Amino acid sequence: MRILIVDDEVIIRTGLCTVIDWKELGLELLPAASSAEEALVRIPVEKPHIVLTDIRMSGMDGIELAREVKLLLPDTEIVILTGYDDFSYAQQALREGVTDYLLKTSRPEEIIKAALKCKQNIMDKWESSKQDMLQQAALRSQLLDRVLNRGLQEDEHALDQLQVWFRKYGVDVYPDSGLPAPMQVLLVFVSGWGESPIMELLQGAAENILFELLPCVTLMNKDHLLLVVRHEAGFTDQAGLTKALKRVTDTLKCSAFAALGTVAPDFDGLRESYRTAKEVFAYQGLIGSQGLFTMEDIRERSGGRTVCTEKEEAELTAILMSDNATELRHWVNQKVRALMEDTAATPISVQGYLQSMMIAGHRWLERASSTQNGPASLSTLPVYEGEGRPEDEVFKVLSAVMTRFHQGLDQNRYAYVYKSIAYIRDNLHQPISLQQVAGFVHVNPNHFSEVFKRETGCTYIEFVTQERMKRAIDILQGTQTKVSDIARRVGYEDIKYFTQQFKKYTGRTPSEFRQGIKTE
Repeated sequence: MRILIVDDEVIIRTGLCTVIDWKELGLELLPAASSAEEALVRIPVEKPHIVLTDIRMSGMDGIELAREVKLLLPDTEIVILTGYDDFSYAQQALREGVTDYLLKTSRPEEIIKAALKCKQNIMDKWESSKQDMLQQAALRSQLLDRVLNRGLQEDEHALDQLQVWFRKYGVDVYPDSGLPAPMQVLLVFVSGWGESPIMELLQGAAENILFELLPCVTLMNKDHLLLVVRHEAGFTDQAGLTKALKRVTDTLKCSAFAALGTVAPDFDGLRESYRTAKEVFAYQGLIGSQGLFTMEDIRERSGGRTVCTEKEEAELTAILMSDNATELRHWVNQKVRALMEDTAATPISVQGYLQSMMIAGHRWLERASSTQNGPASLSTLPVYEGEGRPEDEVFKVLSAVMTRFHQGLDQNRYAYVYKSIAYIRDNLHQPISLQQVAGFVHVNPNHFSEVFKRETGCTYIEFVTQERMKRAIDILQGTQTKVSDIARRVGYEDIKYFTQQFKKYTGRTPSEFRQGIKTE
Protein backbone atom coordinates (compact mmCIF):
# COMPACT_ATOMS: atom_id res chain seq x y z
CA MET A 1 0.00 0.00 0.00
CA ARG A 2 1.54 3.34 -1.10
CA ILE A 3 1.52 6.77 0.61
CA LEU A 4 2.43 10.15 -0.94
CA ILE A 5 3.38 13.21 1.13
CA VAL A 6 2.70 16.62 -0.47
CA ASP A 7 4.08 19.85 1.10
CA ASP A 8 5.87 22.90 -0.27
CA GLU A 9 7.98 23.30 2.87
CA VAL A 10 11.12 21.17 2.62
CA ILE A 11 11.52 20.93 6.42
CA ILE A 12 7.98 19.56 6.84
CA ARG A 13 8.40 17.14 3.92
CA THR A 14 11.68 15.84 5.24
CA GLY A 15 10.39 15.54 8.78
CA LEU A 16 7.28 13.58 7.80
CA CYS A 17 9.39 11.25 5.64
CA THR A 18 12.04 10.51 8.28
CA VAL A 19 10.39 10.79 11.72
CA ILE A 20 7.84 8.05 11.04
CA ASP A 21 8.86 4.50 10.02
CA TRP A 22 6.29 4.07 7.24
CA LYS A 23 7.61 0.65 6.23
CA GLU A 24 6.95 -0.63 9.75
CA LEU A 25 3.33 0.44 9.27
CA GLY A 26 3.11 -1.65 6.09
CA LEU A 27 3.20 1.43 3.83
CA GLU A 28 5.49 2.13 0.89
CA LEU A 29 6.62 5.78 1.05
CA LEU A 30 6.71 7.36 -2.41
CA PRO A 31 9.11 10.26 -3.09
CA ALA A 32 7.52 13.37 -1.57
CA ALA A 33 5.98 16.02 -3.86
CA SER A 34 6.81 19.72 -3.37
CA SER A 35 3.56 21.02 -4.84
CA ALA A 36 0.02 20.02 -5.64
CA GLU A 37 0.78 20.44 -9.33
CA GLU A 38 3.66 17.97 -9.14
CA ALA A 39 1.47 15.53 -7.22
CA LEU A 40 -1.28 15.67 -9.87
CA VAL A 41 1.23 14.78 -12.59
CA ARG A 42 2.52 11.76 -10.64
CA ILE A 43 -0.67 10.46 -9.05
CA PRO A 44 -2.20 8.88 -12.23
CA VAL A 45 1.07 6.95 -12.72
CA GLU A 46 2.09 6.09 -9.15
CA LYS A 47 -1.50 5.61 -7.87
CA PRO A 48 -0.95 6.21 -4.14
CA HIS A 49 -3.53 4.72 -1.81
CA ILE A 50 -3.04 7.47 0.80
CA VAL A 51 -2.19 11.16 0.23
CA LEU A 52 -0.93 13.23 3.17
CA THR A 53 -1.02 16.89 2.10
CA ASP A 54 -0.69 20.45 3.44
CA ILE A 55 -3.64 22.80 2.87
CA ARG A 56 -1.86 26.08 2.26
CA MET A 57 0.65 25.80 -0.55
CA SER A 58 1.74 28.16 -3.28
CA GLY A 59 -0.33 27.54 -6.37
CA MET A 60 -3.03 24.89 -5.95
CA ASP A 61 -3.93 24.31 -2.30
CA GLY A 62 -4.67 21.03 -0.52
CA ILE A 63 -8.46 21.37 -0.83
CA GLU A 64 -8.26 21.65 -4.61
CA LEU A 65 -5.76 18.81 -4.71
CA ALA A 66 -8.13 16.59 -2.70
CA ARG A 67 -10.95 17.40 -5.13
CA GLU A 68 -8.82 16.46 -8.17
CA VAL A 69 -7.47 13.29 -6.54
CA LYS A 70 -10.99 12.08 -5.79
CA LEU A 71 -11.89 12.58 -9.45
CA LEU A 72 -8.84 10.58 -10.57
CA LEU A 73 -8.80 7.89 -7.85
CA PRO A 74 -12.08 7.91 -5.90
CA ASP A 75 -10.90 5.29 -3.39
CA THR A 76 -7.75 7.17 -2.37
CA GLU A 77 -7.68 8.18 1.30
CA ILE A 78 -6.62 11.78 2.00
CA VAL A 79 -5.32 13.34 5.23
CA ILE A 80 -5.00 17.13 5.49
CA LEU A 81 -2.18 18.75 7.51
CA THR A 82 -2.25 22.46 8.30
CA GLY A 83 -0.75 25.00 10.61
CA TYR A 84 -4.05 26.85 10.82
CA ASP A 85 -6.51 25.77 13.47
CA ASP A 86 -9.44 26.87 11.40
CA PHE A 87 -12.68 24.86 11.65
CA SER A 88 -13.91 26.17 8.28
CA TYR A 89 -10.93 24.50 6.59
CA ALA A 90 -11.80 21.25 8.28
CA GLN A 91 -15.41 21.46 7.14
CA GLN A 92 -14.41 22.19 3.56
CA ALA A 93 -11.84 19.37 3.58
CA LEU A 94 -14.39 16.88 4.88
CA ARG A 95 -16.82 17.92 2.12
CA GLU A 96 -14.16 16.96 -0.44
CA GLY A 97 -13.97 13.44 1.02
CA VAL A 98 -10.93 13.92 3.23
CA THR A 99 -10.49 11.12 5.79
CA ASP A 100 -8.86 13.13 8.55
CA TYR A 101 -7.75 16.66 9.45
CA LEU A 102 -4.62 17.22 11.58
CA LEU A 103 -2.56 20.17 12.72
CA LYS A 104 1.10 20.22 11.75
CA THR A 105 1.79 20.41 15.47
CA SER A 106 0.22 16.95 15.92
CA ARG A 107 2.45 14.39 17.58
CA PRO A 108 3.86 11.56 15.40
CA GLU A 109 1.55 9.03 17.08
CA GLU A 110 -1.49 11.08 16.00
CA ILE A 111 -0.26 11.12 12.39
CA ILE A 112 0.40 7.36 12.61
CA LYS A 113 -3.11 6.80 13.97
CA ALA A 114 -4.59 8.77 11.06
CA ALA A 115 -2.50 6.81 8.51
CA LEU A 116 -3.53 3.47 10.01
CA LYS A 117 -7.17 4.58 9.94
CA CYS A 118 -6.76 5.28 6.21
CA LYS A 119 -5.07 1.92 5.72
CA GLN A 120 -7.91 0.10 7.48
CA ASN A 121 -10.50 1.98 5.40
CA ILE A 122 -8.77 0.85 2.22
CA MET A 123 -8.53 -2.76 3.42
CA ASP A 124 -12.22 -2.69 4.30
CA LYS A 125 -13.02 -1.41 0.81
CA TRP A 126 -10.88 -4.14 -0.74
CA GLU A 127 -12.58 -6.83 1.32
CA SER A 128 -16.01 -5.44 0.50
CA SER A 129 -15.11 -5.27 -3.19
CA LYS A 130 -13.76 -8.82 -3.05
CA GLN A 131 -16.95 -10.11 -1.47
CA ASP A 132 -19.07 -8.25 -4.03
CA MET A 133 -17.01 -9.73 -6.85
CA LEU A 134 -17.31 -13.22 -5.39
CA GLN A 135 -21.06 -12.81 -4.99
CA GLN A 136 -21.46 -11.46 -8.52
CA ALA A 137 -19.25 -14.22 -9.89
CA ALA A 138 -21.36 -16.83 -8.09
CA LEU A 139 -24.56 -15.33 -9.50
CA ARG A 140 -23.06 -15.13 -12.99
CA SER A 141 -21.85 -18.71 -12.69
CA GLN A 142 -25.32 -19.90 -11.65
CA LEU A 143 -26.96 -18.02 -14.49
CA LEU A 144 -24.51 -19.26 -17.09
CA ASP A 145 -24.76 -22.80 -15.71
CA ARG A 146 -28.49 -22.56 -16.12
CA VAL A 147 -28.38 -21.40 -19.72
CA LEU A 148 -25.73 -23.99 -20.65
CA ASN A 149 -27.25 -26.99 -18.90
CA ARG A 150 -30.98 -26.36 -18.66
CA GLY A 151 -31.92 -23.41 -20.85
CA LEU A 152 -33.74 -20.22 -19.87
CA GLN A 153 -37.18 -21.58 -20.76
CA GLU A 154 -38.57 -18.18 -21.74
CA ASP A 155 -37.52 -16.57 -18.44
CA GLU A 156 -37.40 -12.96 -19.62
CA HIS A 157 -35.88 -11.65 -16.38
CA ALA A 158 -33.02 -14.13 -16.51
CA LEU A 159 -32.51 -13.38 -20.20
CA ASP A 160 -32.28 -9.65 -19.48
CA GLN A 161 -29.77 -10.30 -16.68
CA LEU A 162 -27.64 -12.41 -18.98
CA GLN A 163 -27.67 -9.77 -21.72
CA VAL A 164 -26.64 -7.03 -19.26
CA TRP A 165 -23.85 -9.20 -17.93
CA PHE A 166 -22.55 -10.08 -21.41
CA ARG A 167 -22.66 -6.42 -22.48
CA LYS A 168 -20.76 -5.40 -19.33
CA TYR A 169 -17.91 -7.70 -20.33
CA GLY A 170 -17.76 -6.43 -23.90
CA VAL A 171 -19.87 -9.12 -25.55
CA ASP A 172 -22.77 -7.23 -27.10
CA VAL A 173 -25.05 -10.01 -28.21
CA TYR A 174 -27.24 -7.52 -30.05
CA PRO A 175 -24.83 -5.46 -32.20
CA ASP A 176 -25.80 -2.66 -34.60
CA SER A 177 -27.96 -4.96 -36.71
CA GLY A 178 -30.31 -5.49 -33.77
CA LEU A 179 -30.24 -9.23 -34.41
CA PRO A 180 -28.72 -11.77 -31.98
CA ALA A 181 -25.02 -12.35 -32.63
CA PRO A 182 -23.92 -16.01 -33.00
CA MET A 183 -21.93 -17.38 -30.07
CA GLN A 184 -19.87 -20.47 -29.31
CA VAL A 185 -18.73 -22.26 -26.16
CA LEU A 186 -14.99 -22.83 -25.90
CA LEU A 187 -13.43 -25.10 -23.25
CA VAL A 188 -9.70 -24.63 -22.64
CA PHE A 189 -7.29 -26.76 -20.59
CA VAL A 190 -3.83 -25.29 -19.98
CA SER A 191 -0.89 -27.28 -18.62
CA GLY A 192 2.86 -27.17 -18.26
CA TRP A 193 3.53 -25.45 -14.95
CA GLY A 194 3.37 -28.47 -12.67
CA GLU A 195 0.78 -29.25 -10.03
CA SER A 196 -1.64 -27.09 -8.01
CA PRO A 197 -1.59 -24.37 -6.76
CA ILE A 198 0.73 -23.31 -9.60
CA MET A 199 -1.82 -24.63 -12.10
CA GLU A 200 -4.41 -22.21 -10.72
CA LEU A 201 -2.04 -19.31 -11.43
CA LEU A 202 -1.48 -20.58 -14.98
CA GLN A 203 -5.20 -20.94 -15.55
CA GLY A 204 -5.85 -17.42 -14.23
CA ALA A 205 -3.14 -15.94 -16.45
CA ALA A 206 -4.56 -17.72 -19.51
CA GLU A 207 -8.04 -16.43 -18.67
CA ASN A 208 -6.76 -12.85 -18.53
CA ILE A 209 -5.03 -13.10 -21.92
CA LEU A 210 -8.05 -14.64 -23.66
CA PHE A 211 -10.38 -12.08 -22.08
CA GLU A 212 -8.24 -9.26 -23.49
CA LEU A 213 -7.99 -10.78 -26.96
CA LEU A 214 -11.53 -12.06 -27.55
CA PRO A 215 -15.08 -10.69 -27.22
CA CYS A 216 -15.97 -13.28 -24.60
CA VAL A 217 -17.29 -14.04 -21.15
CA THR A 218 -15.07 -16.34 -19.09
CA LEU A 219 -15.59 -18.68 -16.16
CA MET A 220 -12.83 -20.56 -14.35
CA ASN A 221 -13.81 -24.12 -13.51
CA LYS A 222 -11.85 -26.61 -11.43
CA ASP A 223 -9.62 -27.90 -14.22
CA HIS A 224 -10.45 -25.83 -17.29
CA LEU A 225 -11.67 -22.48 -18.58
CA LEU A 226 -15.11 -21.97 -20.05
CA LEU A 227 -15.56 -19.15 -22.54
CA VAL A 228 -18.68 -17.97 -24.34
CA VAL A 229 -17.28 -16.26 -27.42
CA ARG A 230 -19.20 -14.02 -29.80
CA HIS A 231 -18.61 -15.52 -33.22
CA GLU A 232 -17.19 -13.07 -35.74
CA ALA A 233 -15.84 -14.25 -39.09
CA GLY A 234 -12.14 -13.51 -39.38
CA PHE A 235 -11.83 -12.66 -35.69
CA THR A 236 -13.26 -15.46 -33.57
CA ASP A 237 -13.55 -18.13 -36.24
CA GLN A 238 -11.20 -21.11 -35.92
CA ALA A 239 -8.23 -19.21 -37.34
CA GLY A 240 -8.77 -16.31 -34.93
CA LEU A 241 -9.19 -18.57 -31.93
CA THR A 242 -6.09 -20.56 -32.88
CA LYS A 243 -4.15 -17.29 -33.00
CA ALA A 244 -5.42 -16.30 -29.54
CA LEU A 245 -4.49 -19.70 -28.10
CA LYS A 246 -1.01 -19.39 -29.61
CA ARG A 247 -0.61 -16.07 -27.79
CA VAL A 248 -1.44 -17.88 -24.55
CA THR A 249 1.04 -20.70 -25.12
CA ASP A 250 3.82 -18.39 -26.35
CA THR A 251 3.37 -15.90 -23.52
CA LEU A 252 2.98 -18.40 -20.69
CA LYS A 253 5.25 -21.13 -22.08
CA CYS A 254 2.54 -23.76 -21.67
CA SER A 255 0.29 -26.10 -23.67
CA ALA A 256 -3.38 -25.48 -24.39
CA PHE A 257 -6.05 -27.96 -25.47
CA ALA A 258 -9.28 -26.30 -26.60
CA ALA A 259 -12.64 -27.76 -27.60
CA LEU A 260 -15.01 -25.57 -29.63
CA GLY A 261 -18.75 -26.17 -29.62
CA THR A 262 -21.15 -25.59 -32.49
CA VAL A 263 -22.24 -22.06 -33.40
CA ALA A 264 -25.28 -20.95 -31.37
CA PRO A 265 -27.59 -18.43 -33.09
CA ASP A 266 -28.86 -17.16 -29.72
CA PHE A 267 -28.83 -17.90 -25.98
CA ASP A 268 -31.07 -20.94 -26.38
CA GLY A 269 -28.55 -22.46 -28.77
CA LEU A 270 -25.73 -22.20 -26.22
CA ARG A 271 -26.93 -25.37 -24.56
CA GLU A 272 -26.16 -27.42 -27.68
CA SER A 273 -22.88 -25.58 -28.19
CA TYR A 274 -21.85 -26.47 -24.63
CA ARG A 275 -22.85 -30.12 -25.11
CA THR A 276 -20.75 -30.48 -28.24
CA ALA A 277 -17.80 -28.65 -26.67
CA LYS A 278 -17.88 -31.08 -23.74
CA GLU A 279 -18.07 -34.03 -26.11
CA VAL A 280 -14.97 -32.84 -27.98
CA PHE A 281 -13.20 -31.95 -24.71
CA ALA A 282 -13.56 -35.55 -23.54
CA TYR A 283 -11.25 -36.59 -26.39
CA GLN A 284 -8.26 -34.80 -24.87
CA GLY A 285 -5.26 -37.08 -25.28
CA LEU A 286 -6.99 -39.10 -28.00
CA ILE A 287 -6.97 -36.43 -30.71
CA GLY A 288 -4.02 -34.49 -29.31
CA SER A 289 -2.76 -32.75 -26.20
CA GLN A 290 -2.81 -29.22 -27.61
CA GLY A 291 -4.54 -27.24 -30.33
CA LEU A 292 -8.11 -26.29 -31.22
CA PHE A 293 -10.55 -29.11 -31.99
CA THR A 294 -14.19 -29.35 -33.11
CA MET A 295 -16.80 -32.03 -33.79
CA GLU A 296 -15.23 -32.57 -37.22
CA ASP A 297 -12.16 -34.02 -35.51
CA ILE A 298 -14.13 -36.80 -33.78
CA ARG A 299 -17.00 -37.45 -36.16
CA GLU A 300 -15.43 -40.54 -37.78
CA ARG A 301 -14.49 -42.29 -34.52
CA SER A 302 -16.60 -45.39 -33.97
CA GLY A 303 -14.90 -46.77 -30.84
CA GLY A 304 -11.96 -49.07 -30.22
CA ARG A 305 -11.89 -52.38 -28.38
CA THR A 306 -13.10 -52.41 -24.80
CA VAL A 307 -11.94 -55.78 -23.40
CA CYS A 308 -8.53 -57.35 -22.78
CA THR A 309 -7.82 -60.41 -24.86
CA GLU A 310 -7.04 -63.75 -23.21
CA LYS A 311 -3.44 -63.31 -24.35
CA GLU A 312 -3.20 -59.89 -22.71
CA GLU A 313 -4.75 -61.17 -19.50
CA ALA A 314 -2.24 -64.05 -19.47
CA GLU A 315 0.60 -61.55 -19.95
CA LEU A 316 -0.70 -59.47 -17.06
CA THR A 317 -1.10 -62.39 -14.67
CA ALA A 318 2.42 -63.59 -15.44
CA ILE A 319 3.78 -60.13 -14.58
CA LEU A 320 1.71 -59.89 -11.40
CA MET A 321 2.99 -63.28 -10.36
CA SER A 322 6.60 -62.20 -10.98
CA ASP A 323 6.25 -59.22 -8.60
CA ASN A 324 8.17 -57.03 -11.04
CA ALA A 325 6.98 -53.41 -10.79
CA THR A 326 9.23 -52.21 -13.60
CA GLU A 327 7.88 -54.82 -16.00
CA LEU A 328 4.32 -53.99 -14.93
CA ARG A 329 4.88 -50.27 -15.58
CA HIS A 330 6.31 -51.01 -19.03
CA TRP A 331 3.40 -53.31 -19.91
CA VAL A 332 0.75 -50.82 -18.77
CA ASN A 333 2.43 -47.92 -20.61
CA GLN A 334 2.66 -49.99 -23.79
CA LYS A 335 -1.01 -51.02 -23.69
CA VAL A 336 -2.31 -47.54 -22.85
CA ARG A 337 -0.14 -45.92 -25.52
CA ALA A 338 -1.49 -48.30 -28.16
CA LEU A 339 -4.99 -47.64 -26.89
CA MET A 340 -4.63 -43.85 -27.12
CA GLU A 341 -3.12 -44.08 -30.62
CA ASP A 342 -6.07 -46.10 -31.96
CA THR A 343 -7.73 -43.76 -34.48
CA ALA A 344 -11.13 -45.33 -33.78
CA ALA A 345 -10.96 -44.96 -29.98
CA THR A 346 -13.54 -42.93 -28.08
CA PRO A 347 -13.59 -41.92 -24.40
CA ILE A 348 -16.15 -44.66 -23.71
CA SER A 349 -14.14 -47.39 -25.41
CA VAL A 350 -10.98 -46.22 -23.64
CA GLN A 351 -12.70 -46.33 -20.25
CA GLY A 352 -14.03 -49.79 -21.03
CA TYR A 353 -10.57 -51.12 -21.87
CA LEU A 354 -8.93 -49.53 -18.83
CA GLN A 355 -11.61 -51.02 -16.60
CA SER A 356 -11.07 -54.39 -18.27
CA MET A 357 -7.34 -54.25 -17.41
CA MET A 358 -8.07 -53.53 -13.76
CA ILE A 359 -10.84 -56.13 -13.55
CA ALA A 360 -8.38 -58.69 -14.94
CA GLY A 361 -5.99 -57.79 -12.10
CA HIS A 362 -8.70 -58.05 -9.46
CA ARG A 363 -9.92 -61.34 -10.89
CA TRP A 364 -6.39 -62.72 -10.72
CA LEU A 365 -6.00 -61.59 -7.10
CA GLU A 366 -9.25 -63.26 -6.05
CA ARG A 367 -8.27 -66.42 -7.87
CA ALA A 368 -4.67 -66.45 -6.64
CA SER A 369 -5.42 -65.54 -3.02
CA SER A 370 -8.44 -67.70 -2.34
CA THR A 371 -6.42 -70.53 -0.75
CA GLN A 372 -4.28 -68.30 1.48
CA ASN A 373 -6.83 -66.82 3.87
CA GLY A 374 -10.09 -67.15 2.00
CA PRO A 375 -11.20 -64.81 -0.83
CA ALA A 376 -9.14 -61.62 -1.07
CA SER A 377 -10.74 -58.40 0.16
CA LEU A 378 -10.64 -55.76 -2.56
CA SER A 379 -12.32 -52.96 -0.61
CA THR A 380 -9.06 -51.40 0.60
CA LEU A 381 -7.37 -51.39 -2.80
CA PRO A 382 -7.12 -48.06 -4.67
CA VAL A 383 -9.76 -47.43 -7.32
CA TYR A 384 -9.53 -45.81 -10.73
CA GLU A 385 -10.55 -42.17 -10.33
CA GLY A 386 -9.97 -40.99 -13.89
CA GLU A 387 -8.30 -37.74 -12.82
CA GLY A 388 -4.64 -38.34 -13.64
CA ARG A 389 -2.86 -39.83 -16.64
CA PRO A 390 -4.56 -43.15 -17.57
CA GLU A 391 -1.31 -45.15 -17.44
CA ASP A 392 -0.50 -43.80 -13.97
CA GLU A 393 -3.96 -44.57 -12.63
CA VAL A 394 -4.03 -48.12 -14.01
CA PHE A 395 -0.50 -48.83 -12.79
CA LYS A 396 -1.43 -47.63 -9.30
CA VAL A 397 -4.35 -50.07 -9.12
CA LEU A 398 -2.50 -53.06 -10.60
CA SER A 399 0.62 -52.38 -8.54
CA ALA A 400 -1.52 -52.46 -5.38
CA VAL A 401 -3.04 -55.77 -6.52
CA MET A 402 0.44 -57.25 -7.03
CA THR A 403 1.68 -55.95 -3.68
CA ARG A 404 -1.37 -57.32 -1.84
CA PHE A 405 -0.80 -60.84 -3.15
CA HIS A 406 2.93 -60.99 -2.46
CA GLN A 407 2.61 -59.44 1.01
CA GLY A 408 0.21 -62.27 1.81
CA LEU A 409 2.76 -64.79 0.62
CA ASP A 410 5.50 -63.33 2.79
CA GLN A 411 3.47 -64.08 5.90
CA ASN A 412 3.26 -67.83 5.17
CA ARG A 413 6.00 -70.37 5.82
CA TYR A 414 5.05 -72.34 2.73
CA ALA A 415 4.45 -69.34 0.50
CA TYR A 416 5.75 -71.24 -2.50
CA VAL A 417 2.76 -73.59 -2.34
CA TYR A 418 0.30 -70.72 -2.69
CA LYS A 419 2.41 -69.15 -5.38
CA SER A 420 2.30 -72.46 -7.24
CA ILE A 421 -1.49 -72.57 -6.87
CA ALA A 422 -1.78 -69.14 -8.50
CA TYR A 423 0.52 -70.35 -11.27
CA ILE A 424 -1.60 -73.47 -11.81
CA ARG A 425 -4.80 -71.45 -12.06
CA ASP A 426 -3.22 -69.13 -14.60
CA ASN A 427 -2.08 -72.04 -16.78
CA LEU A 428 -5.01 -74.46 -16.76
CA HIS A 429 -5.28 -74.12 -20.55
CA GLN A 430 -2.01 -75.96 -21.12
CA PRO A 431 -0.21 -79.09 -19.85
CA ILE A 432 1.37 -78.34 -16.46
CA SER A 433 3.38 -81.08 -14.81
CA LEU A 434 4.39 -81.24 -11.16
CA GLN A 435 8.04 -80.89 -12.21
CA GLN A 436 7.22 -77.75 -14.20
CA VAL A 437 5.42 -76.11 -11.26
CA ALA A 438 8.10 -77.15 -8.76
CA GLY A 439 10.68 -75.59 -11.05
CA PHE A 440 8.67 -72.38 -11.21
CA VAL A 441 8.80 -72.02 -7.41
CA HIS A 442 12.41 -73.32 -7.22
CA VAL A 443 11.66 -76.33 -4.97
CA ASN A 444 12.68 -80.00 -5.27
CA PRO A 445 9.75 -81.88 -6.93
CA ASN A 446 9.57 -84.62 -4.24
CA HIS A 447 9.60 -82.11 -1.39
CA PHE A 448 7.10 -79.93 -3.27
CA SER A 449 4.72 -82.90 -3.73
CA GLU A 450 4.76 -83.72 0.00
CA VAL A 451 4.23 -80.14 1.19
CA PHE A 452 1.60 -79.46 -1.47
CA LYS A 453 -0.52 -82.42 -0.32
CA ARG A 454 -0.14 -81.44 3.33
CA GLU A 455 -1.16 -77.80 2.68
CA THR A 456 -4.02 -78.42 0.22
CA GLY A 457 -5.35 -81.77 1.42
CA CYS A 458 -5.05 -83.42 -2.00
CA THR A 459 -2.40 -84.59 -4.40
CA TYR A 460 -1.07 -82.38 -7.16
CA ILE A 461 -3.00 -84.27 -9.88
CA GLU A 462 -6.24 -84.16 -7.88
CA PHE A 463 -5.86 -80.43 -7.31
CA VAL A 464 -5.19 -79.67 -10.99
CA THR A 465 -8.17 -81.76 -12.06
CA GLN A 466 -10.47 -80.03 -9.55
CA GLU A 467 -9.32 -76.59 -10.72
CA ARG A 468 -9.92 -77.53 -14.35
CA MET A 469 -13.42 -78.77 -13.58
CA LYS A 470 -14.23 -75.60 -11.59
CA ARG A 471 -13.05 -73.47 -14.50
CA ALA A 472 -15.12 -75.54 -16.93
CA ILE A 473 -18.20 -75.07 -14.73
CA ASP A 474 -17.67 -71.29 -14.67
CA ILE A 475 -17.46 -71.18 -18.46
CA LEU A 476 -20.53 -73.38 -18.88
CA GLN A 477 -22.55 -71.22 -16.50
CA GLY A 478 -21.52 -67.91 -17.98
CA THR A 479 -21.22 -68.51 -21.73
CA GLN A 480 -22.55 -70.51 -24.66
CA THR A 481 -19.03 -71.69 -25.62
CA LYS A 482 -18.90 -75.08 -27.34
CA VAL A 483 -17.97 -78.03 -25.12
CA SER A 484 -15.01 -78.82 -27.37
CA ASP A 485 -13.68 -75.28 -26.95
CA ILE A 486 -14.22 -75.42 -23.19
CA ALA A 487 -12.20 -78.64 -23.05
CA ARG A 488 -9.28 -76.97 -24.81
CA ARG A 489 -9.52 -73.87 -22.57
CA VAL A 490 -9.06 -76.04 -19.49
CA GLY A 491 -6.20 -78.13 -20.89
CA TYR A 492 -7.88 -81.16 -22.52
CA GLU A 493 -7.25 -81.96 -26.17
CA ASP A 494 -9.20 -85.23 -25.85
CA ILE A 495 -12.84 -84.14 -25.55
CA LYS A 496 -14.01 -87.64 -24.61
CA TYR A 497 -11.56 -87.80 -21.71
CA PHE A 498 -12.65 -84.29 -20.61
CA THR A 499 -16.30 -85.39 -20.61
CA GLN A 500 -15.43 -88.43 -18.48
CA GLN A 501 -13.55 -86.33 -15.95
CA PHE A 502 -16.34 -83.74 -15.84
CA LYS A 503 -19.02 -86.39 -15.22
CA LYS A 504 -16.86 -87.96 -12.53
CA TYR A 505 -16.58 -84.56 -10.81
CA THR A 506 -20.20 -83.34 -11.21
CA GLY A 507 -22.27 -86.47 -11.90
CA ARG A 508 -23.31 -85.06 -15.28
CA THR A 509 -21.80 -84.56 -18.70
CA PRO A 510 -21.06 -80.97 -19.76
CA SER A 511 -24.14 -80.95 -22.04
CA GLU A 512 -26.37 -82.32 -19.26
CA PHE A 513 -24.94 -79.77 -16.85
CA ARG A 514 -25.69 -76.88 -19.21
CA GLN A 515 -29.18 -78.23 -19.92
CA GLY A 516 -29.82 -78.42 -16.20
CA ILE A 517 -28.91 -74.74 -15.85
CA LYS A 518 -31.44 -73.83 -18.53
CA THR A 519 -34.29 -75.82 -16.92
CA GLU A 520 -33.70 -74.65 -13.35
